[in-house]
Amino acid sequence: MNPLMMAATTDRVLRQLRGDPRSIALILVVPSLLLAVVYFLFENETLPPGVPRTFDRVGLMMLAIFPFVVMFLVTSITMLRERVSGTLERLLTTPIHKADLLFGYALAFSIMAALQSLVATAVAYWVFGMDIKGNAGWVVLVAVVNAVLGVALGLLCSAFATTEFQAVQFMPVVVVPQILLCGLFVQRGQMNSVLEAISNVMPLSYSVDALQEIAANTEATSAMAADLVVMAAFVVVVLLLASLTLRRRSR
Repeated sequence: MNPLMMAATTDRVLRQLRGDPRSIALILVVPSLLLAVVYFLFENETLPPGVPRTFDRVGLMMLAIFPFVVMFLVTSITMLRERVSGTLERLLTTPIHKADLLFGYALAFSIMAALQSLVATAVAYWVFGMDIKGNAGWVVLVAVVNAVLGVALGLLCSAFATTEFQAVQFMPVVVVPQILLCGLFVQRGQMNSVLEAISNVMPLSYSVDALQEIAANTEATSAMAADLVVMAAFVVVVLLLASLTLRRRSR
């Protein structure tokens, strides 16, 4: 890998995003707006003293899910446009290595993912008063890793689509099953054996597990660290798989 080539790719992608206000709004603003919807859903609930708000539990999980979904969409569609327009093919005819190109894209979107997670977490804590036992820094870390996971999956799935509509069609195949089986609606241990086995190989499950550990403990736990390691491993594996989809010629 050539750090200069990778940095040049990252700079180019960030410049393109800077000229696309809609994408910036989708990345930085939409997750916070969706979080506001979740907050107001539970605004009028009546709870006995000392009972945690539903928003504190559900909103915490949304800090992982919303960035994951948004970054998957933005990355897959942006990468698809690069393929369809011929930009990717032209770049691959230069001396740049495929790894420099792929990780340059990943780094650019990961920077935006980090900004997105910081904005959404700040809104959750400072605007809506989220109250959990764990440190907010750990929440941001999990949210960032989860958003980067969305970036990696978006890069991978973009190779199998020829139109933006097809890219969006990967949502019910790649994203929705993870949301259903991650433990948000039903604890994974209470699922039947088949669904639990499927959930065990889905990275979003470990994100939810990590956030549950953060919510229940004032200090970092070994279980939370293990979940973060698994999530990071998923990101690396998916990026390696995505590198195999980069071709010198477009279809």
